[in-house]
Amino acid sequence: MSEIKEEFREIYETSTTVKMGLGKMKKWLSYAEIILGEVAQTIRHHLADIGNYFISRTTSGVIEGINNKIKLILRHGYGFSNFDRLREKLLACLFY
Repeated sequence: MSEIKEEFREIYETSTTVKMGLGKMKKWLSYAEIILGEVAQTIRHHLADIGNYFISRTTSGVIEGINNKIKLILRHGYGFSNFDRLREKLLACLFY
């Protein structure tokens, strides 16, 4: 299992083009499906989106983190009297 994880990581570290990355990913998936089953099928289903990583080497992780923080602030601030108060709280927590 550890070998499969390391080979997966190596694909991201060594691939320099989308074509190269997706080619390695498809080859990796051909034998990873035996061990990983549904996980490998999910990866195969999202290959086109995964390929976008090889273009700019960025992920949406930062945006996902901001969205989660906003959701937390909304839960804590249930019952804000108006939108301006909510906006002030979001700006204070996210940017200061």
